[in-house]
Amino acid sequence: MLKGLSLHLEEWDRLQGEYEQLQETHRLYLQKLEEISQLQDKCSSSISIQHERLKEVHQMVKRCNTGASDEDAKILAQITGKIQTIPSAFVEMETFLPKKNGLYLRLILGNVNVTLLSKQAKLAYKDEYEKFKLYLTVLLLLLSVVCYFFVTYRVLDAILNFLLLWFYCTLTVRESILISNGSRIKGWWVFHHYISAFLSGVMLTWPDGSQYRTFRNQFLAYSFYQSFVQCLQCYYQSGCLYRLRSLGERHNLDLTVEGFQSWMWKGLTFLLPFIFFGHFWQFFNSLSLFKMARDPDCKEWQVLMCALCFLVLFMGNFFTTVAVVHQKFKNGNQRLKRL
Repeated sequence: MLKGLSLHLEEWDRLQGEYEQLQETHRLYLQKLEEISQLQDKCSSSISIQHERLKEVHQMVKRCNTGASDEDAKILAQITGKIQTIPSAFVEMETFLPKKNGLYLRLILGNVNVTLLSKQAKLAYKDEYEKFKLYLTVLLLLLSVVCYFFVTYRVLDAILNFLLLWFYCTLTVRESILISNGSRIKGWWVFHHYISAFLSGVMLTWPDGSQYRTFRNQFLAYSFYQSFVQCLQCYYQSGCLYRLRSLGERHNLDLTVEGFQSWMWKGLTFLLPFIFFGHFWQFFNSLSLFKMARDPDCKEWQVLMCALCFLVLFMGNFFTTVAVVHQKFKNGNQRLKRL
């Protein structure tokens, strides 16, 4: 046998052995996947049963409280306290179990399972979300500067508005996936992105004309300022979140937001003037557009619709931020009184 052929045959034998080992590894992988699927179903079913039984026990404890002695009342109070802590443990368990998608994700993705099975995967997806938001915000800032100072073509304006539309739509999908995986972003700061996506879509369809050109520079300046403030928030909030997560005071999947939340009070209050100025700029945009809509020559429906969107954004952002600031002052005063 030729020496070269014998070497090839040895290589082929090694390759066959590795292939057979790969087949066995893949068989074990599929087996473990099936076991994981069965365990997921079992855990989900058990949690549902536990929820029902906890409700029954809670009702029984309430009934037993009437006419109970002091000693029995203490025992029942201990049971009630334990009952109240169990649901939070269920929530933590469910973040690692497949669940039905919400209405928005069902419309976009169908019933695809979006639950990430490990903490590492959840954190990696959250970090990817933060990077995506920061990079796109910087790109939008640069594009706003180009449109405002250097180029006045409607086509480039349309590209900016389309990018804004795609950006906010993508954020809503990614945030919904993060919420399904245990992220605690909620309330107005989720709804805010839906309104922003709708506003960007309306701006995209606004035809070129005297009304559009009147509002164009004001909108581009606002877009630049908004992107600038969002960059500041992403940078400083991410640092604050890292510090609070290290101290165990925040959840690992908490996100940076465009507004102001209670956890930002320590170290990030300097952002408040920038944030409030952006809110009032939204109000100024709304007033300007309402004034334009009253012009008899104004025929575009986009003017009034954009005015309403900016007004909703101002009201939601402003009153949510004021509520957070008020609550922090109230909690601070209560702590001082206790001291």
